[in-house]
Order: sequence, then structure tokens, then C-alpha cells
Amino acid sequence: MTLLAVGHGTRDPAGVATVRAVLDRVRSLRPALTVAESYAEITEPSLEAALTALPGRPQTGPVVAVPLMLGRGHHACADIPGRIRGRAVVARPLGPHPLLTEVLAERLRETRPADAIVLGAAGTSDPSGVADVAAAARLLGRRLGRTVPYGFAASAGPALTDVVADLRARGARRIAIASYLIAPGFFHERVLAAGADDVSRPLGVHRALARLIVHRYDEAFGAAAGSGVDRPAEAARRAG
Repeated sequence: MTLLAVGHGTRDPAGVATVRAVLDRVRSLRPALTVAESYAEITEPSLEAALTALPGRPQTGPVVAVPLMLGRGHHACADIPGRIRGRAVVARPLGPHPLLTEVLAERLRETRPADAIVLGAAGTSDPSGVADVAAAARLLGRRLGRTVPYGFAASAGPALTDVVADLRARGARRIAIASYLIAPGFFHERVLAAGADDVSRPLGVHRALARLIVHRYDEAFGAAAGSGVDRPAEAARRAG
């Protein structure tokens, strides 16, 4: 059985190293599962190269491509499925999900106390992707017991810099951004430059993130094989 992880791609070596370390955690959770690495753009191996390098489809089930994306958008919903062209089953993007909320809250605990928290995402022009980020902000708000607005580092509004500036204008003395990104790179640098007093680390290497990747694999594998593993309770159990 094969899980083909599809990252966004980055020129930052630390970002690539982070993705590889996350996939090592996935392997530790499911040792019998082959976990392959690929990227939608910039970084090698490309999605096509990784698919070509995979051995013949195992008799035990399909190859499942898991987009390492935190919500719906061009890559997760159009680009990756279009490029795979039936050679693998495509899982849902990772977010929104309570396991991501768990990681966000833990990363925020590493920063200084703040009277305003903002969820800082990469950005998307896809309305469904915007809705996913808004849902992630609500999940984090419920976890923290406060309202958490969201902003985008690199797309049309709500711009993260504007959200931070508005909170400052309304009296927030210390603002922290919860970085809603998997790894360091271009987007995290934009988050760091948004004007907050503190920015949490990207989600990075965390057991909960690895569990979620396996969970998405199980959902897609179960749906394709008709085994019933796509039921949320069973998928969560198998995810660890």
C-alpha cells in the first residue's frame, strides 16, 4: 500500500527538511505503508516523477495521493487530480480538522501571552478554500475560548497585515499570529512580516499532523476499496 504525499513545494531547504521529517513520523505510525514524497511545484521530485518512480500498483489496494494542503484550493482540487489522471486516488486536503487545531494551540503556547490572536494562512482565491480557513479559525477560537480572526499572507483579502493593523487600531496591545502553515518558506516569511508582536512556528513535525495525514489516507483508501474505513470513527482509530 502506498501513500503519495504531495507538498506545495518551496525553495527553502528548511521547508523541504520539515516535510521529510513529517513523513518520517507518518512512517513511524504505519510501518507497513510505503510513504513517497512529491511536490506540486518548485521542489523535486515532482508529482509526475514520483508517480513514475513508484513500483507497479500493489495488489492490496490503490496508491493514495494525500495533498499536504490545509484546505481546498487550486492545487488540492484541480491541479493534483488533473495531473494524476486516474493513476492514484486523491485524498481530501488536510484541513480544517481538530488535529490541526491541537497543533496550532501547542505552537501558540510557545509564544508570549497576547490579547489578540490571528490565524495566518497562505491565502487562496478559491471561495471553498477561504471557507476552510474561516472554519479553522473558528475551531481555534473555540479551543482558546476567544474570537480568532484570520488573514492571508499572499492573496486578496482579508490581508493579514490589514487584520493585524485593525486589531492594533482597536486597542490590542500584543498580537500573536498562529502560523497556519506546515513548514517554513516564502509564506511563513510573509506571516513574520505582517506586523504582529509574535508569530508561532509552522505546524511542522508533530504527531497530530502525522496522524491526520494517515487519517486522510485511510478515508480515501476505504472509499476506493469499499472497505468502510472511510467512516470517521474507524479512520480516526486507524490513524492512531
